[in-house]
Amino acid sequence: MWYNNRDVRVEEMSTPQIGLGELLVRVEASGICGSDVMEWYRLDRAPLVLGHEIGGQIVAAGDGVEGYKEGDHVSAAHHVPCNTCYYCLSGHHTVCDTLRQTNFDPGGFAEYIRMPAINVDRGVFLLPNEVSFEEATFIEPLACVLRGQRRAQMQPSQSVLVIGSGISGLLHIQLASALGAGPIIATDVSNYRLEAAQHFGADIAIHAEEYSPDRLRQVNQGRLADLVIVCTGATSAINQALESVERWGTILFFAPTNPGVTIPISINELFWRNDITFTTSYAGSPNDYATALELIRARRVRVREMITHRLGLAETGLGFQLVAEAHNSIKVIIEPQR
Repeated sequence: MWYNNRDVRVEEMSTPQIGLGELLVRVEASGICGSDVMEWYRLDRAPLVLGHEIGGQIVAAGDGVEGYKEGDHVSAAHHVPCNTCYYCLSGHHTVCDTLRQTNFDPGGFAEYIRMPAINVDRGVFLLPNEVSFEEATFIEPLACVLRGQRRAQMQPSQSVLVIGSGISGLLHIQLASALGAGPIIATDVSNYRLEAAQHFGADIAIHAEEYSPDRLRQVNQGRLADLVIVCTGATSAINQALESVERWGTILFFAPTNPGVTIPISINELFWRNDITFTTSYAGSPNDYATALELIRARRVRVREMITHRLGLAETGLGFQLVAEAHNSIKVIIEPQR
């Protein structure tokens, strides 16, 4: 039960009761997301059980459930769209009102969760034998990355600058590499994460304190980056992105800032003269989840190597500290059955 990043408690609660069309899932692994530690985004709803990156096993299926049975290994989308509204029919599922109102009961940092019928209908994914429970926790974040790169219209052979090499940045690096982009340049304030960036496919890793647009030109044939992906909400990183995008290039703002942050932008310099595209991305659609699962199954994106910590439910508070401090951790997995 999350009260804040420094106050995470183990509390007893009843096992959820399932109804028509619902599933009861025993959680075997649940990843801590960077959004889980954004206190400004969560505090007004505390206390609550967080966790939306899950792999688990079905222990009960309600009447009317088809395609799933007790014992199946699954992952699931916590937010699912209606598939019938204006936004969904336009292909923009992640701004659907239904998607923003759906969720697990309670959350992934629990021994058991109830999958509501709407999630079962369009957001539960059977795990193939090649995908473990802990690998399944990467399906949701990779789905978000997939949608982000699709929104940014990333193309093979484009030069890509990833600012911020945490878990999202590393997934962007891996996916861009798998899709044929290059060179891929990564920056971060942590040498530990810069080493990880190179391990997972970055051609060049530059410490944020040593980075400059001139340095980028030196390693990118005299040009700035065709695509800049900003995976941190720091204003310094956003300003770097504005200075680092090539004419006719794109900036993908993948991470939120703190509330109230504004950035001055030169309309003439960035848009009128240089034809720069700005875009953002939130969440992923069911199709993105399915594609992410296949990429993980095929080992096109190597996720098991990104796990640095596996903790039991009683150690969830430690997990939140590790993710919030962002020092020597990449992916922290909670295993409620330990």
